[in-house]
Amino acid sequence: MTAARQQRKSGRALAALLGLAVGSGILAPAALPAAPADRTIVNPQTGLAVSGFDPVAYFGEGKPELGRPDVELTLGGVVWRFRNEGNRAAFSEHPEVYMPRFGGYDPVAIARGASVPGHPLFWSVTDGGLYLFYNAQARDAFVAEPGRTIDAAERKWPDVARAIGR
Repeated sequence: MTAARQQRKSGRALAALLGLAVGSGILAPAALPAAPADRTIVNPQTGLAVSGFDPVAYFGEGKPELGRPDVELTLGGVVWRFRNEGNRAAFSEHPEVYMPRFGGYDPVAIARGASVPGHPLFWSVTDGGLYLFYNAQARDAFVAEPGRTIDAAERKWPDVARAIGR
């Protein structure tokens, strides 16, 4: 099998696997903006920020953890879920610390001038901020040069945000 055909075949297998995971509810579909005035992406199926993952858990537990429906907080018209009351209280006191940077859009894409929603399973906590990425390759590119990517994304973000109506 040629390398190009093998790459196409593995790409189709990954797409089928991801489709099955999304269809069965294991993974949430790509997030879309909640409202033009809001800077945070929400899952269009659930209306939840970070697809229902607890944003504080990325910092405290060092991994994505689903929040509980009975431990929610609405902030800026967006519903956030948490694993416990302590995480909800921490977020409530300092949401700017725990909210995903760039509203949850992939900073690698933003640095190129594009708006691509990040996925809660592809993430990095860098320089005290939570960043979500479209896929593992984008995360790896970010981790290789976080400062350069963040600087470029910061420069491009006003134009990208304006283009998506934020």
